[in-house]
Parts: sequence; structure tokens; C-alpha cells
Amino acid sequence: MTKPPKYWNKAKKYLSKKDKVMKDLILKYRDKTLTTRKDIFFSLCKSIIGQQISVVAANSVFKKFKEACNGKINPRIVKKITIQKLQKCGLSRQKAKGIKELSIKFLNKSFNPKLIKEMNDEEAILYLSTLRQIGRWSAEMILLFTFNRQNIWPVQDIGLLRAISNNYKKKYLPPMKYVDFLRKKFTPYCSVATWYLWRSIDNETIQY
Repeated sequence: MTKPPKYWNKAKKYLSKKDKVMKDLILKYRDKTLTTRKDIFFSLCKSIIGQQISVVAANSVFKKFKEACNGKINPRIVKKITIQKLQKCGLSRQKAKGIKELSIKFLNKSFNPKLIKEMNDEEAILYLSTLRQIGRWSAEMILLFTFNRQNIWPVQDIGLLRAISNNYKKKYLPPMKYVDFLRKKFTPYCSVATWYLWRSIDNETIQY
């Protein structure tokens, strides 16, 4: 883990001025911040495992996956693990294939994460989405947590939508028109707003 992104304090001041709800959340949750592992392979594996299952279930599967890797999650080790052994960790066959293919693409360099630094957010999302089992949501999680991009607003994320409903007294699911209104309001620091909204519904900070 690392220090908060350089833009974090500036973003807090900006969001506090822009929005009363955000100001209250920023004052309430002072103990932690967004951080990064700076390990994209690790984060991609965790993102694939966490798709469409609860946080509790994802943590359980990830723990077994990590044990299968002998505590070292990297492409060389994952490539050696069979699909069947990955499935025994609790992964679906599709997720197991996705993680296996991911390890191969990292090793043969057909996927180069270094290129992402030169891309804008949308370009990076499209590039990450060329990987098996990585769609828009997973790509956004990588940009937010691994690269700490400052303006990610993952509108497909159920947690974010639930937090918006709770904090802004909207029905669930909140109208997309309102979600887009908040995106414009929080730009260029949507990532920070997203983090605080998540924090408001889950005391355990999310990390991919």
C-alpha cells in the first residue's frame, strides 16, 4: 500500500465546496484514503474473482486462490495452476479461464500494462476490456485502485448506486439522469467522491 494520491487533499476541498453531502462524508471518514498496490496482475485477478458475487464470498474465494498460489500471486505461478484447481478455490469455469489466460498474456507480453499510462480513461478502459472476463466495471476498478485515476465514476457499480440512493434520498436505483448530474458536479474528482460514497455504506474500505 502507498500514500494517498497527490490530488487527494485538493479533491476533498473541491468536493466539500461543491456538495454538502460530500462535505459531511469527508468530515466523517477521516481515518483512511484511497491507496494503490501498484500490482496490476494482482488487482486484475482480484477484480475477476469479485465479479457478481458478494464481498464476503469474494474474500473467501480470493483467500483460497492465494493459498493455491502459495501466497505469491504472479503470472508464472498462476500459469502453472490447472483450471480444475482454480475451480476448487470457488471460481467458475469462466473466471478460472479468464485468470489463466491473463497469466499467459502477461508472460507473452501480448498485453502490456505499461501502455495504459499513456492512455486517457476511455482508451484505457477499452484496452483493459480486451482481456477475457474484464468488462467496463472491472476496467474502471483497475483505473481507480491500481492507477489512482482521479475521475472514475463507475455507474455500473451497485454499491455506488446504493450509496447515492442512501445519501441523496433517492429511490433505488437512482435515476441515471441524477447519477450523471452528480458526475458533472464532482468532475474532475469523481474517484474521490466514489470512494467516500462507498465508505458510507461499508466500514471496510474496498481495495482491488
